Amino acid sequence: MNTVMKTVMRTANKVGVGVYRVSGGKVGGKGSGGVPVLLLTVPGRKTGKPHTTPVGYFEHEGGYLVVGSAGGMPQDPQWFRNLRAAGRAEVQRGRATEAVTVRELTGDERDAAWRDVVLVRCPPFGKYELKTSRTMPLALLTPTRG
Repeated sequence: MNTVMKTVMRTANKVGVGVYRVSGGKVGGKGSGGVPVLLLTVPGRKTGKPHTTPVGYFEHEGGYLVVGSAGGMPQDPQWFRNLRAAGRAEVQRGRATEAVTVRELTGDERDAAWRDVVLVRCPPFGKYELKTSRTMPLALLTPTRG
């Protein structure tokens, strides 16, 4: 991705995050295919500086299942790489925020969640996986209690 595109993407992300926060998720709270969107804040794996990005999610097993699709790009998105490294994050849904732990799903568990949750609730995700040779990573974000 060239420098101009990176700048455009970062600017669009900042605007999207700001609008979501100001509106309490009323604007920006639904993604393509009607998938709900949360704001994910995770420390950078190199700097530790918190980064926030809107991410589509699926409610699953008492938590939030997120997909590192990057629209079928060849590499996992930066936010997912940071999430994987941190093992913890904060999510905002609407106006509510909560701390979460992160568990990346692998093997049969990942495949079952992809098939039974992601593709059932939002079939267009299947097109992303066809665009790349990588396996779309999935993570379950589980709210920490107490």
